[in-house]
Amino acid sequence: MDMNAGFGGFAAAIESPKSWVMNVVPTIAKIATLGAVYERGLIGIYHDWCEAFSTYPRTYDLIHASGLFTLYSNKCSMEDILLEMDRILRPEGAVIMRDDVDVLTKVNKLARGMRWNTKLVDHEDGPLVREKVLYAVKQYWVGGNQTAAS
Repeated sequence: MDMNAGFGGFAAAIESPKSWVMNVVPTIAKIATLGAVYERGLIGIYHDWCEAFSTYPRTYDLIHASGLFTLYSNKCSMEDILLEMDRILRPEGAVIMRDDVDVLTKVNKLARGMRWNTKLVDHEDGPLVREKVLYAVKQYWVGGNQTAAS
């Protein structure tokens, strides 16, 4: 799933007959690009990420979110968006987030609190670029083998 699809470039980059990408164009995006997504032969939808996303009956293995947290910075909380990502993502699924370093530092702290394994890395153009990339993997975990004291 590409949470901020733009023109469907992420889907086009990983085009494979064995996988598909749901291109989601945020309703608050400055440019309505869903038509361009369709013209490329890709699937997509408009959605407001401050609301729940209907996923029934599937979950996603990979989520791409480029600039999503900056886009929604004055609309809803990071926690709400991360919880929606957690709900959509299958256990051991991954998220790739690209955004400003200050935003991703906050997201990283929240994601670690959700028991995700994270790694914040520099932009491909070097460490002086403010945009960074945060990789996160949702862990598969269950409650421990605790016995109740009687």
